[in-house]
Amino acid sequence: MRKYIFVLLCILPLLSLAQSVDTSLLKTTNNYSISGLYQNGYVFPTNDFVRGGNAEKELINAFQTFSIRFSQQSYGKNAWEQIYNYPHWGIGLSVYDFYNPEEIGNPIALYGFFDAPFKRWDRLSFNYEIGFGATFNWKRFDPVTNSSNIAIGAGESFYIDAGLNLHYELTEHFEVETGFSLTHFSNGALKKPNFGLNTVAPKISIKYNFDERHDFIKHKISEFQPEKEWIISTFIGGTNVIFDSVAVDIKEKYEGITFPVAGITTTLNWHIWRKSKFGIGMAFTYNGSVNAQVAVDNNELEVKDGLFTDKIQISIFPSYEFVVNRFSLILQPAFYTYRKKLVSQTPVFHQRIGLKYHFTEDFLVGITLRGYDFHVSDFVEWNIGYSIKWK
Repeated sequence: MRKYIFVLLCILPLLSLAQSVDTSLLKTTNNYSISGLYQNGYVFPTNDFVRGGNAEKELINAFQTFSIRFSQQSYGKNAWEQIYNYPHWGIGLSVYDFYNPEEIGNPIALYGFFDAPFKRWDRLSFNYEIGFGATFNWKRFDPVTNSSNIAIGAGESFYIDAGLNLHYELTEHFEVETGFSLTHFSNGALKKPNFGLNTVAPKISIKYNFDERHDFIKHKISEFQPEKEWIISTFIGGTNVIFDSVAVDIKEKYEGITFPVAGITTTLNWHIWRKSKFGIGMAFTYNGSVNAQVAVDNNELEVKDGLFTDKIQISIFPSYEFVVNRFSLILQPAFYTYRKKLVSQTPVFHQRIGLKYHFTEDFLVGITLRGYDFHVSDFVEWNIGYSIKWK
């Protein structure tokens, strides 16, 4: 059950885009399609496991994946569809082969995706695509049976994908797509070790549209009115820590302890273009894993409470939001300005990438992945917040 809740929480933000479609359009045409996609690409050498520190003592630098996707094409029933050049979106299911099933398994990804044109011609379009979801069926790290796999610490992980592509309409029903995408797999440090996997690959796809091509609906688009926005949100999360030096059973040791993470973020945004918001923000974080100490009692780990102030962190960040109707993709390069100084700690410069959905004009929910070195996850923030807007 936990696995399916995890998958649902991951893909729900992108699926919420479909709620904006007027159902009266669907009575005349479904605009649905099905496509098959293949990729064969490269695995970045970002950790010892893929660099050859595995049971086979070989580089894990290649992969392939087969995907099936169900999508819906927009035709402009809502004005925002025209603004984004009539995108399509849907659900994808991908099966991955990293040529090492004994240690990695054959992971399966379930995700939502959004694909929109930069430029559209008669039958050709140049597009960007983002996807977010969950991946399961990994051969997770195990200190006894799979001790080399420090890349994937759990059986499930998050899935983040971004890419560029060209679409060409062969006939009224068939389309071909070619392009490339970057993909990141990580469980967000919910279970360590978790150095993650990062890939890049070209792709080729054939899509079948169940309905014939329709003319796009043209709206008179009102002039955009810039506005300011102040957002305050609270978040909770958790991060797993393994204490290598303790003398306990190896299974108990690598189960680790999950510490709570919580905090408040506040951001001032300038919504100066219809599709973009720029801002500056600050995060106040309580990270229970900072300077954590444990004791051993009957072969079990017990946390020794530390000072509350040792676990407080303050960071600042510039912010960019790519806005699609009620949905936003958030990018925030961040810097710690205050935290306890330790001999071993994460870098001052870190990265925040997230998704946000306004379920009303003022209230929002979201998920943010906090990481560092552009490929290592620190923890995941589950957010709920409130925004105040003014011209």
